[in-house]
Amino acid sequence: TSFDGGLWIMGKREKTGVNFNIPLLEVPKMILDKYKGSLPNNVVLPVLSNQKMNAYLKEIGDLCGIEKELTFHLARHSFATLTLSKGVSIESVSKMLGHTNIKTTQIYARITDSKISHDMAAFAGKMKGVETKLAINP
Repeated sequence: TSFDGGLWIMGKREKTGVNFNIPLLEVPKMILDKYKGSLPNNVVLPVLSNQKMNAYLKEIGDLCGIEKELTFHLARHSFATLTLSKGVSIESVSKMLGHTNIKTTQIYARITDSKISHDMAAFAGKMKGVETKLAINP
């Protein structure tokens, strides 16, 4: 639990030593509740090695019929791309990923055409009154 009363994943990136905090959304909360108490020592999220995590992701991918190789690194990239495409600021995404530099986050995330389209539609909506005034009074 954190300052806002919500559940958060809080940790420190091994690679950079930077703290990260990620608020949990409803579906992950439900999954954690489902498996609470089923792990030794009541650990909810065991810390796994990258190799073990990737082995589990491969197994999940196989069970789901996903041909692309799933890795923890790919999951981080997907998280960055998805959160940015849904309007989360790059600063927040960078902090949640534990990056020390926004440039690293920019490398991680692909800006999709649909995100550009959405952003420009929002911008166009904000510019409607301005465009009309400029067109009338050049």
